[in-house]
Parts: sequence; C-alpha cells; structure tokens
Amino acid sequence: MTQTSTPRAWTESPHSRCQFYRSMCSLPTVIDPATGRITMRAGFVGAVMMPTELGQRVKTSLDLRGVAPLSIVGHPRAEMWTFLVRTDIRPIGDPAEVARLWKARVVVIRDGDIALPSPVVDPLMIRTWVSPATSAFRPSGAVVIECALSILRQIGQ
Repeated sequence: MTQTSTPRAWTESPHSRCQFYRSMCSLPTVIDPATGRITMRAGFVGAVMMPTELGQRVKTSLDLRGVAPLSIVGHPRAEMWTFLVRTDIRPIGDPAEVARLWKARVVVIRDGDIALPSPVVDPLMIRTWVSPATSAFRPSGAVVIECALSILRQIGQ
C-alpha cells in the first residue's frame, strides 16, 4: 500500500488563510501568537452580531435587495451570526429603536478584535463561515442595522 500526501501548495494553514484575507478581502488580519486564532481589529471593517434566526432573515432580505457578496461568520454553539460591514453606522437617536436592538441581542462591533474562521480543524465548531469573505466588498453597516430593525418591527419585537 502506498501512502499519498497532499501537495504542500494545496495545504491551507492559518498563515495562508490570513494572507488570503489580507490580499483578496482587504481584511486587516493577524494571527494571535498565543492562540493561533485569526483576528482583525475593528475600525476599517466593523461587524454586526445577532442571533442566527434574525441573521437568516436579514441575509435573505439583503440577498433579495442584491446586496452581495455578504461576509458572515457563524458561531454555531452561541447560535449567533456576525456580518462584516462598513463602519458607517451612526448613533440611533430613537431610544425605542435602541431598546429593540438590545432586546433582540443585536450588537454593533466598532472597537476591539473580531475573530475569523481558521482552516485549522475546530472540534468545538466555535467559528465557521456562513457566507465566506471572497472580496473587499462590505455592505453598509447602517443598511444591515436598518434591515434588522425592519424585521424586528414586522415580527413585533
């Protein structure tokens, strides 16, 4: 019996994935030396995190509007989705709308680290791509928030 191995050029590593994120997706990623996680600092790119069920509705609505491609990170154990967005979200003046988002567990990430999926096998399935980053396109964060608010209003939340 002969043993075959995957050619080195076809083997993906956190380093090669990080390079892809930087060069093809314009994501300012780094590899955390302590954990090996791929992260990026929010600022140039932001994020909107929400429960999976609401995220699915928001994605469908954005797909119907032709807003694509979307970059969405799934957190299966937490049942949350994170949309990578442009950082154009302005403060919401209406306290009722802020409360609606808070109650629905919608979080805007403007500062801090955002962790991205890594090619390393993750037995705990902490992060995975729902819709992988494939380009530098990011939807407007304001549009994602407004879409979430519209859906929350429709379902009476």
